[in-house]
Amino acid sequence: MIELTQLDLRIDPAAQRVVKDETVSVEFAAAAGELMSLEGPNRYAPGDAIITGSTGDRWVVSRDRFDAKYLPASDTLAHGEAGAYRNHQVVVLARRMDEPFTLVRSAGGDRLSGVAGDWVMQYAPGDYGVVQAARFAKVYKLAS
Repeated sequence: MIELTQLDLRIDPAAQRVVKDETVSVEFAAAAGELMSLEGPNRYAPGDAIITGSTGDRWVVSRDRFDAKYLPASDTLAHGEAGAYRNHQVVVLARRMDEPFTLVRSAGGDRLSGVAGDWVMQYAPGDYGVVQAARFAKVYKLAS
């Protein structure tokens, strides 16, 4: 298994520029806890977003990152209330991996893992994620 460290997809010729297009269901944590996603543990603090994607996958987004990345899916939902949200259409970097791997989500963050065919996502320098191949195919498209 490869351990990815000091990863920077901005200089990786195998990386692709992609955009996520998805409506998700969101709850906000009342207390600290941990959610086990398919890629590994996701610890959360009070107020963080616990997200269920359109493919049934669940993960956590810190509140400050959530507020910058998601908007209510309808005009009747106030930002910060539980319900349906859509992601901002932002270009991120992605690389398909050909063998099993691990990486740290962010400095001091949770360790995530993937299998051959999964995708490493780089949302910003030092901010990573892992997306399973089937989910990637359903919710990501190449950026124009």
